[in-house]
Amino acid sequence: MGRADRYRWVAPVYDLVSGEPVYRRGRRLALGMLGLRPGERVLDVGCGTGLNHEGVRTAIGAGGRLVGLDSSPQMLARARARGLATELVQADAAAVDPVELVALAGGRFDAVLATYSLSLMPHWPAAWERVLAVAAPGARLAVVDMQRPVGRSVALDRLARAACALGGADIEAHPWTAVERDCDRVRSASAVGGHIQVRVGVRRSGPGS
Repeated sequence: MGRADRYRWVAPVYDLVSGEPVYRRGRRLALGMLGLRPGERVLDVGCGTGLNHEGVRTAIGAGGRLVGLDSSPQMLARARARGLATELVQADAAAVDPVELVALAGGRFDAVLATYSLSLMPHWPAAWERVLAVAAPGARLAVVDMQRPVGRSVALDRLARAACALGGADIEAHPWTAVERDCDRVRSASAVGGHIQVRVGVRRSGPGS
């Protein structure tokens, strides 16, 4: 079953079967480390049903702009029902037009987060390049994703593999390494025996930034 077909069927119950009591830890860590402020522009890459949106909207207030990006119309329908995003865009994060995203937000983004989404994308490095293209100089970038549990938590490996199978994620992708490579002032956190990995950094300025 392809990813599009998988989410067509799972979207209505995704919030119940996605292991959110466990995985919300990574979302909360990332939001706290991002330090979002009222009025900021935020992009949620692979936003799914909008599980990040309440926390983001609380932080940025009514004057902030929250743009959610996802390839699944069924998942976006659930996010739309929350009524918290300024804009929701159906597109492949690895192929979306950065100019379109910046226009919807009214400017380049102050913060971008990707929670448990980049590892779902076969071409996640291309999606990351678009993140860099739409992020303002000095923007904060956050990636939350999964790896195999380590140490005493290795017994949770079955849960980890089940969570990845639900969405078709590659548990060996380790997309947070892009934050370590392309950002300054990188901070890290982990949870559930290292299964959940969080990286937050400040976009490094360079030529053309």
